[in-house]
Amino acid sequence: MSDQLASVARDQQLLLAFVELADTLVDDYDVVDVLYRLAGYCVTPLGAAAAGLLLSDQHGGLQVIAASNERTRLLELLQLQADEGPCLEAYRSGESVHVDDLAGAVERWPTFAPAALAEGFHSVQAMPLRLRRQVIGALNMFGHTAGPLGSHNLAVARALADTATIGILQERAIRRHEVLTEQLQSALNSRVVIEQAKGVISHAGRIPMDQAFEQLRSYCRDRNLRLSRVAEDVAQSRLTPDTVLADPDTRSPAKP
Repeated sequence: MSDQLASVARDQQLLLAFVELADTLVDDYDVVDVLYRLAGYCVTPLGAAAAGLLLSDQHGGLQVIAASNERTRLLELLQLQADEGPCLEAYRSGESVHVDDLAGAVERWPTFAPAALAEGFHSVQAMPLRLRRQVIGALNMFGHTAGPLGSHNLAVARALADTATIGILQERAIRRHEVLTEQLQSALNSRVVIEQAKGVISHAGRIPMDQAFEQLRSYCRDRNLRLSRVAEDVAQSRLTPDTVLADPDTRSPAKP
C-alpha cells in the first residue's frame, strides 16, 4: 500500500512539473527559475542524486545556469574548465550520454570523473536540450550508485527537458522579434526626423531638399556624427541650419 501511495505521489509531482513547464509556453517567465525547477524535478521525483544544466549563450559558449546543489554546480564548472565531461559531449554531439559506472570513465574524463567520484557520484546521465537540430544546452543527472537511472525515468527526463527547451527557444524568438521591431521602429522614427531637418535646412538656405540632405550628410560624415542624431538636433533647434550651411566642406551657394 505504501508503494502504491508513493507511486501516486510521484505521478502527481510529475504532473505538476509538466504543468509548470507548460506555463512557459503561454506566459512571461524567468528562464533561470525554470531551469532550476527542471534540475529539482530530476532529483524529485525522478530519483537522481543531483542534477545540473549548462546553457549556451549568445556567443555560442556554455554557461552553468542551474544546479540542484552547490557541489553539482562546481562539477559543472569543472567540466567547462577542463573541457571534458558528459554535458559537453551531449551538447556537442546532440545525443544523450549514459555512463552507469564512473569508475570506468577515468580515461575518458581524467579530470571530471575522479572529481565526481570524490563527491560520491558513481553514475551520470546527460542529455542535450535539443529541438530538432538546434541544441541550446545540456542536462546532467548524477547517481550515488552505479547503474542506470531506468528507461522510464530517462524518458520522463527527456520529456521535461524538451518542454523546457521549447519554452526557452520561444522566449528567445520573442526577444529577437522585439529587438527587430524596435530597430525597425527606430529607423522609421529617424527617417521622420531626418525629413524634418531637411525641411529646416532647405528653408533656411533656400535650396532644394535633395541638396539640403546632401549637405546634412556631408556635415555628419566630416565630423563622424550619426545622421539621425544631428538631424534631431536640427529639428529640435539645438543645432542651427546656418551652422550646417556655413560649414566650408558642405556650403553651397543659395538659390534666389
